[in-house]
Amino acid sequence: MTGSSPDSRPPFPPFTLDTALQKVQAAEDAWNTRDPQRVSLAYTVDSVWRNRDLHIVGRDQIVEFLTAKWERELDYVLRKSLWGFRENRMAVRFQYEWHDANGQWYRSYGNELWQFTEDGLMARREASINDVAIDESQRRYFGPRPESEYGRDIELW
Repeated sequence: MTGSSPDSRPPFPPFTLDTALQKVQAAEDAWNTRDPQRVSLAYTVDSVWRNRDLHIVGRDQIVEFLTAKWERELDYVLRKSLWGFRENRMAVRFQYEWHDANGQWYRSYGNELWQFTEDGLMARREASINDVAIDESQRRYFGPRPESEYGRDIELW
């Protein structure tokens, strides 16, 4: 039964346009907390990720990966937008900005493919990501997305 697990994460598949947009915004909001433990709870305990050249399996590895990521990618801020959806799957594009310990800023562009269980947890995440060095003056994002911009597409260039 959908949503029967205490770990369930609405909205549940099959997605509509409105519920798919809600799911993408919820993911963006969670990742912008930069709290690895909180983010990991949106994934199944045995979730499988491909992130760049890494293969990550399970919540423990997700927490380990995100902890290292946000120690390296400082002042991280993310925007996601829905590219498409069908039943329990979504395609999402995103970009995020961050700087390294030397103060060099980057904008990272990417695409993700998501697959969900009936309880709304993500069982599979495949991410392709490219980094572009930018000047601090080229930054676009300075914190979480204002609620007035929810559901809006991201500017790519």
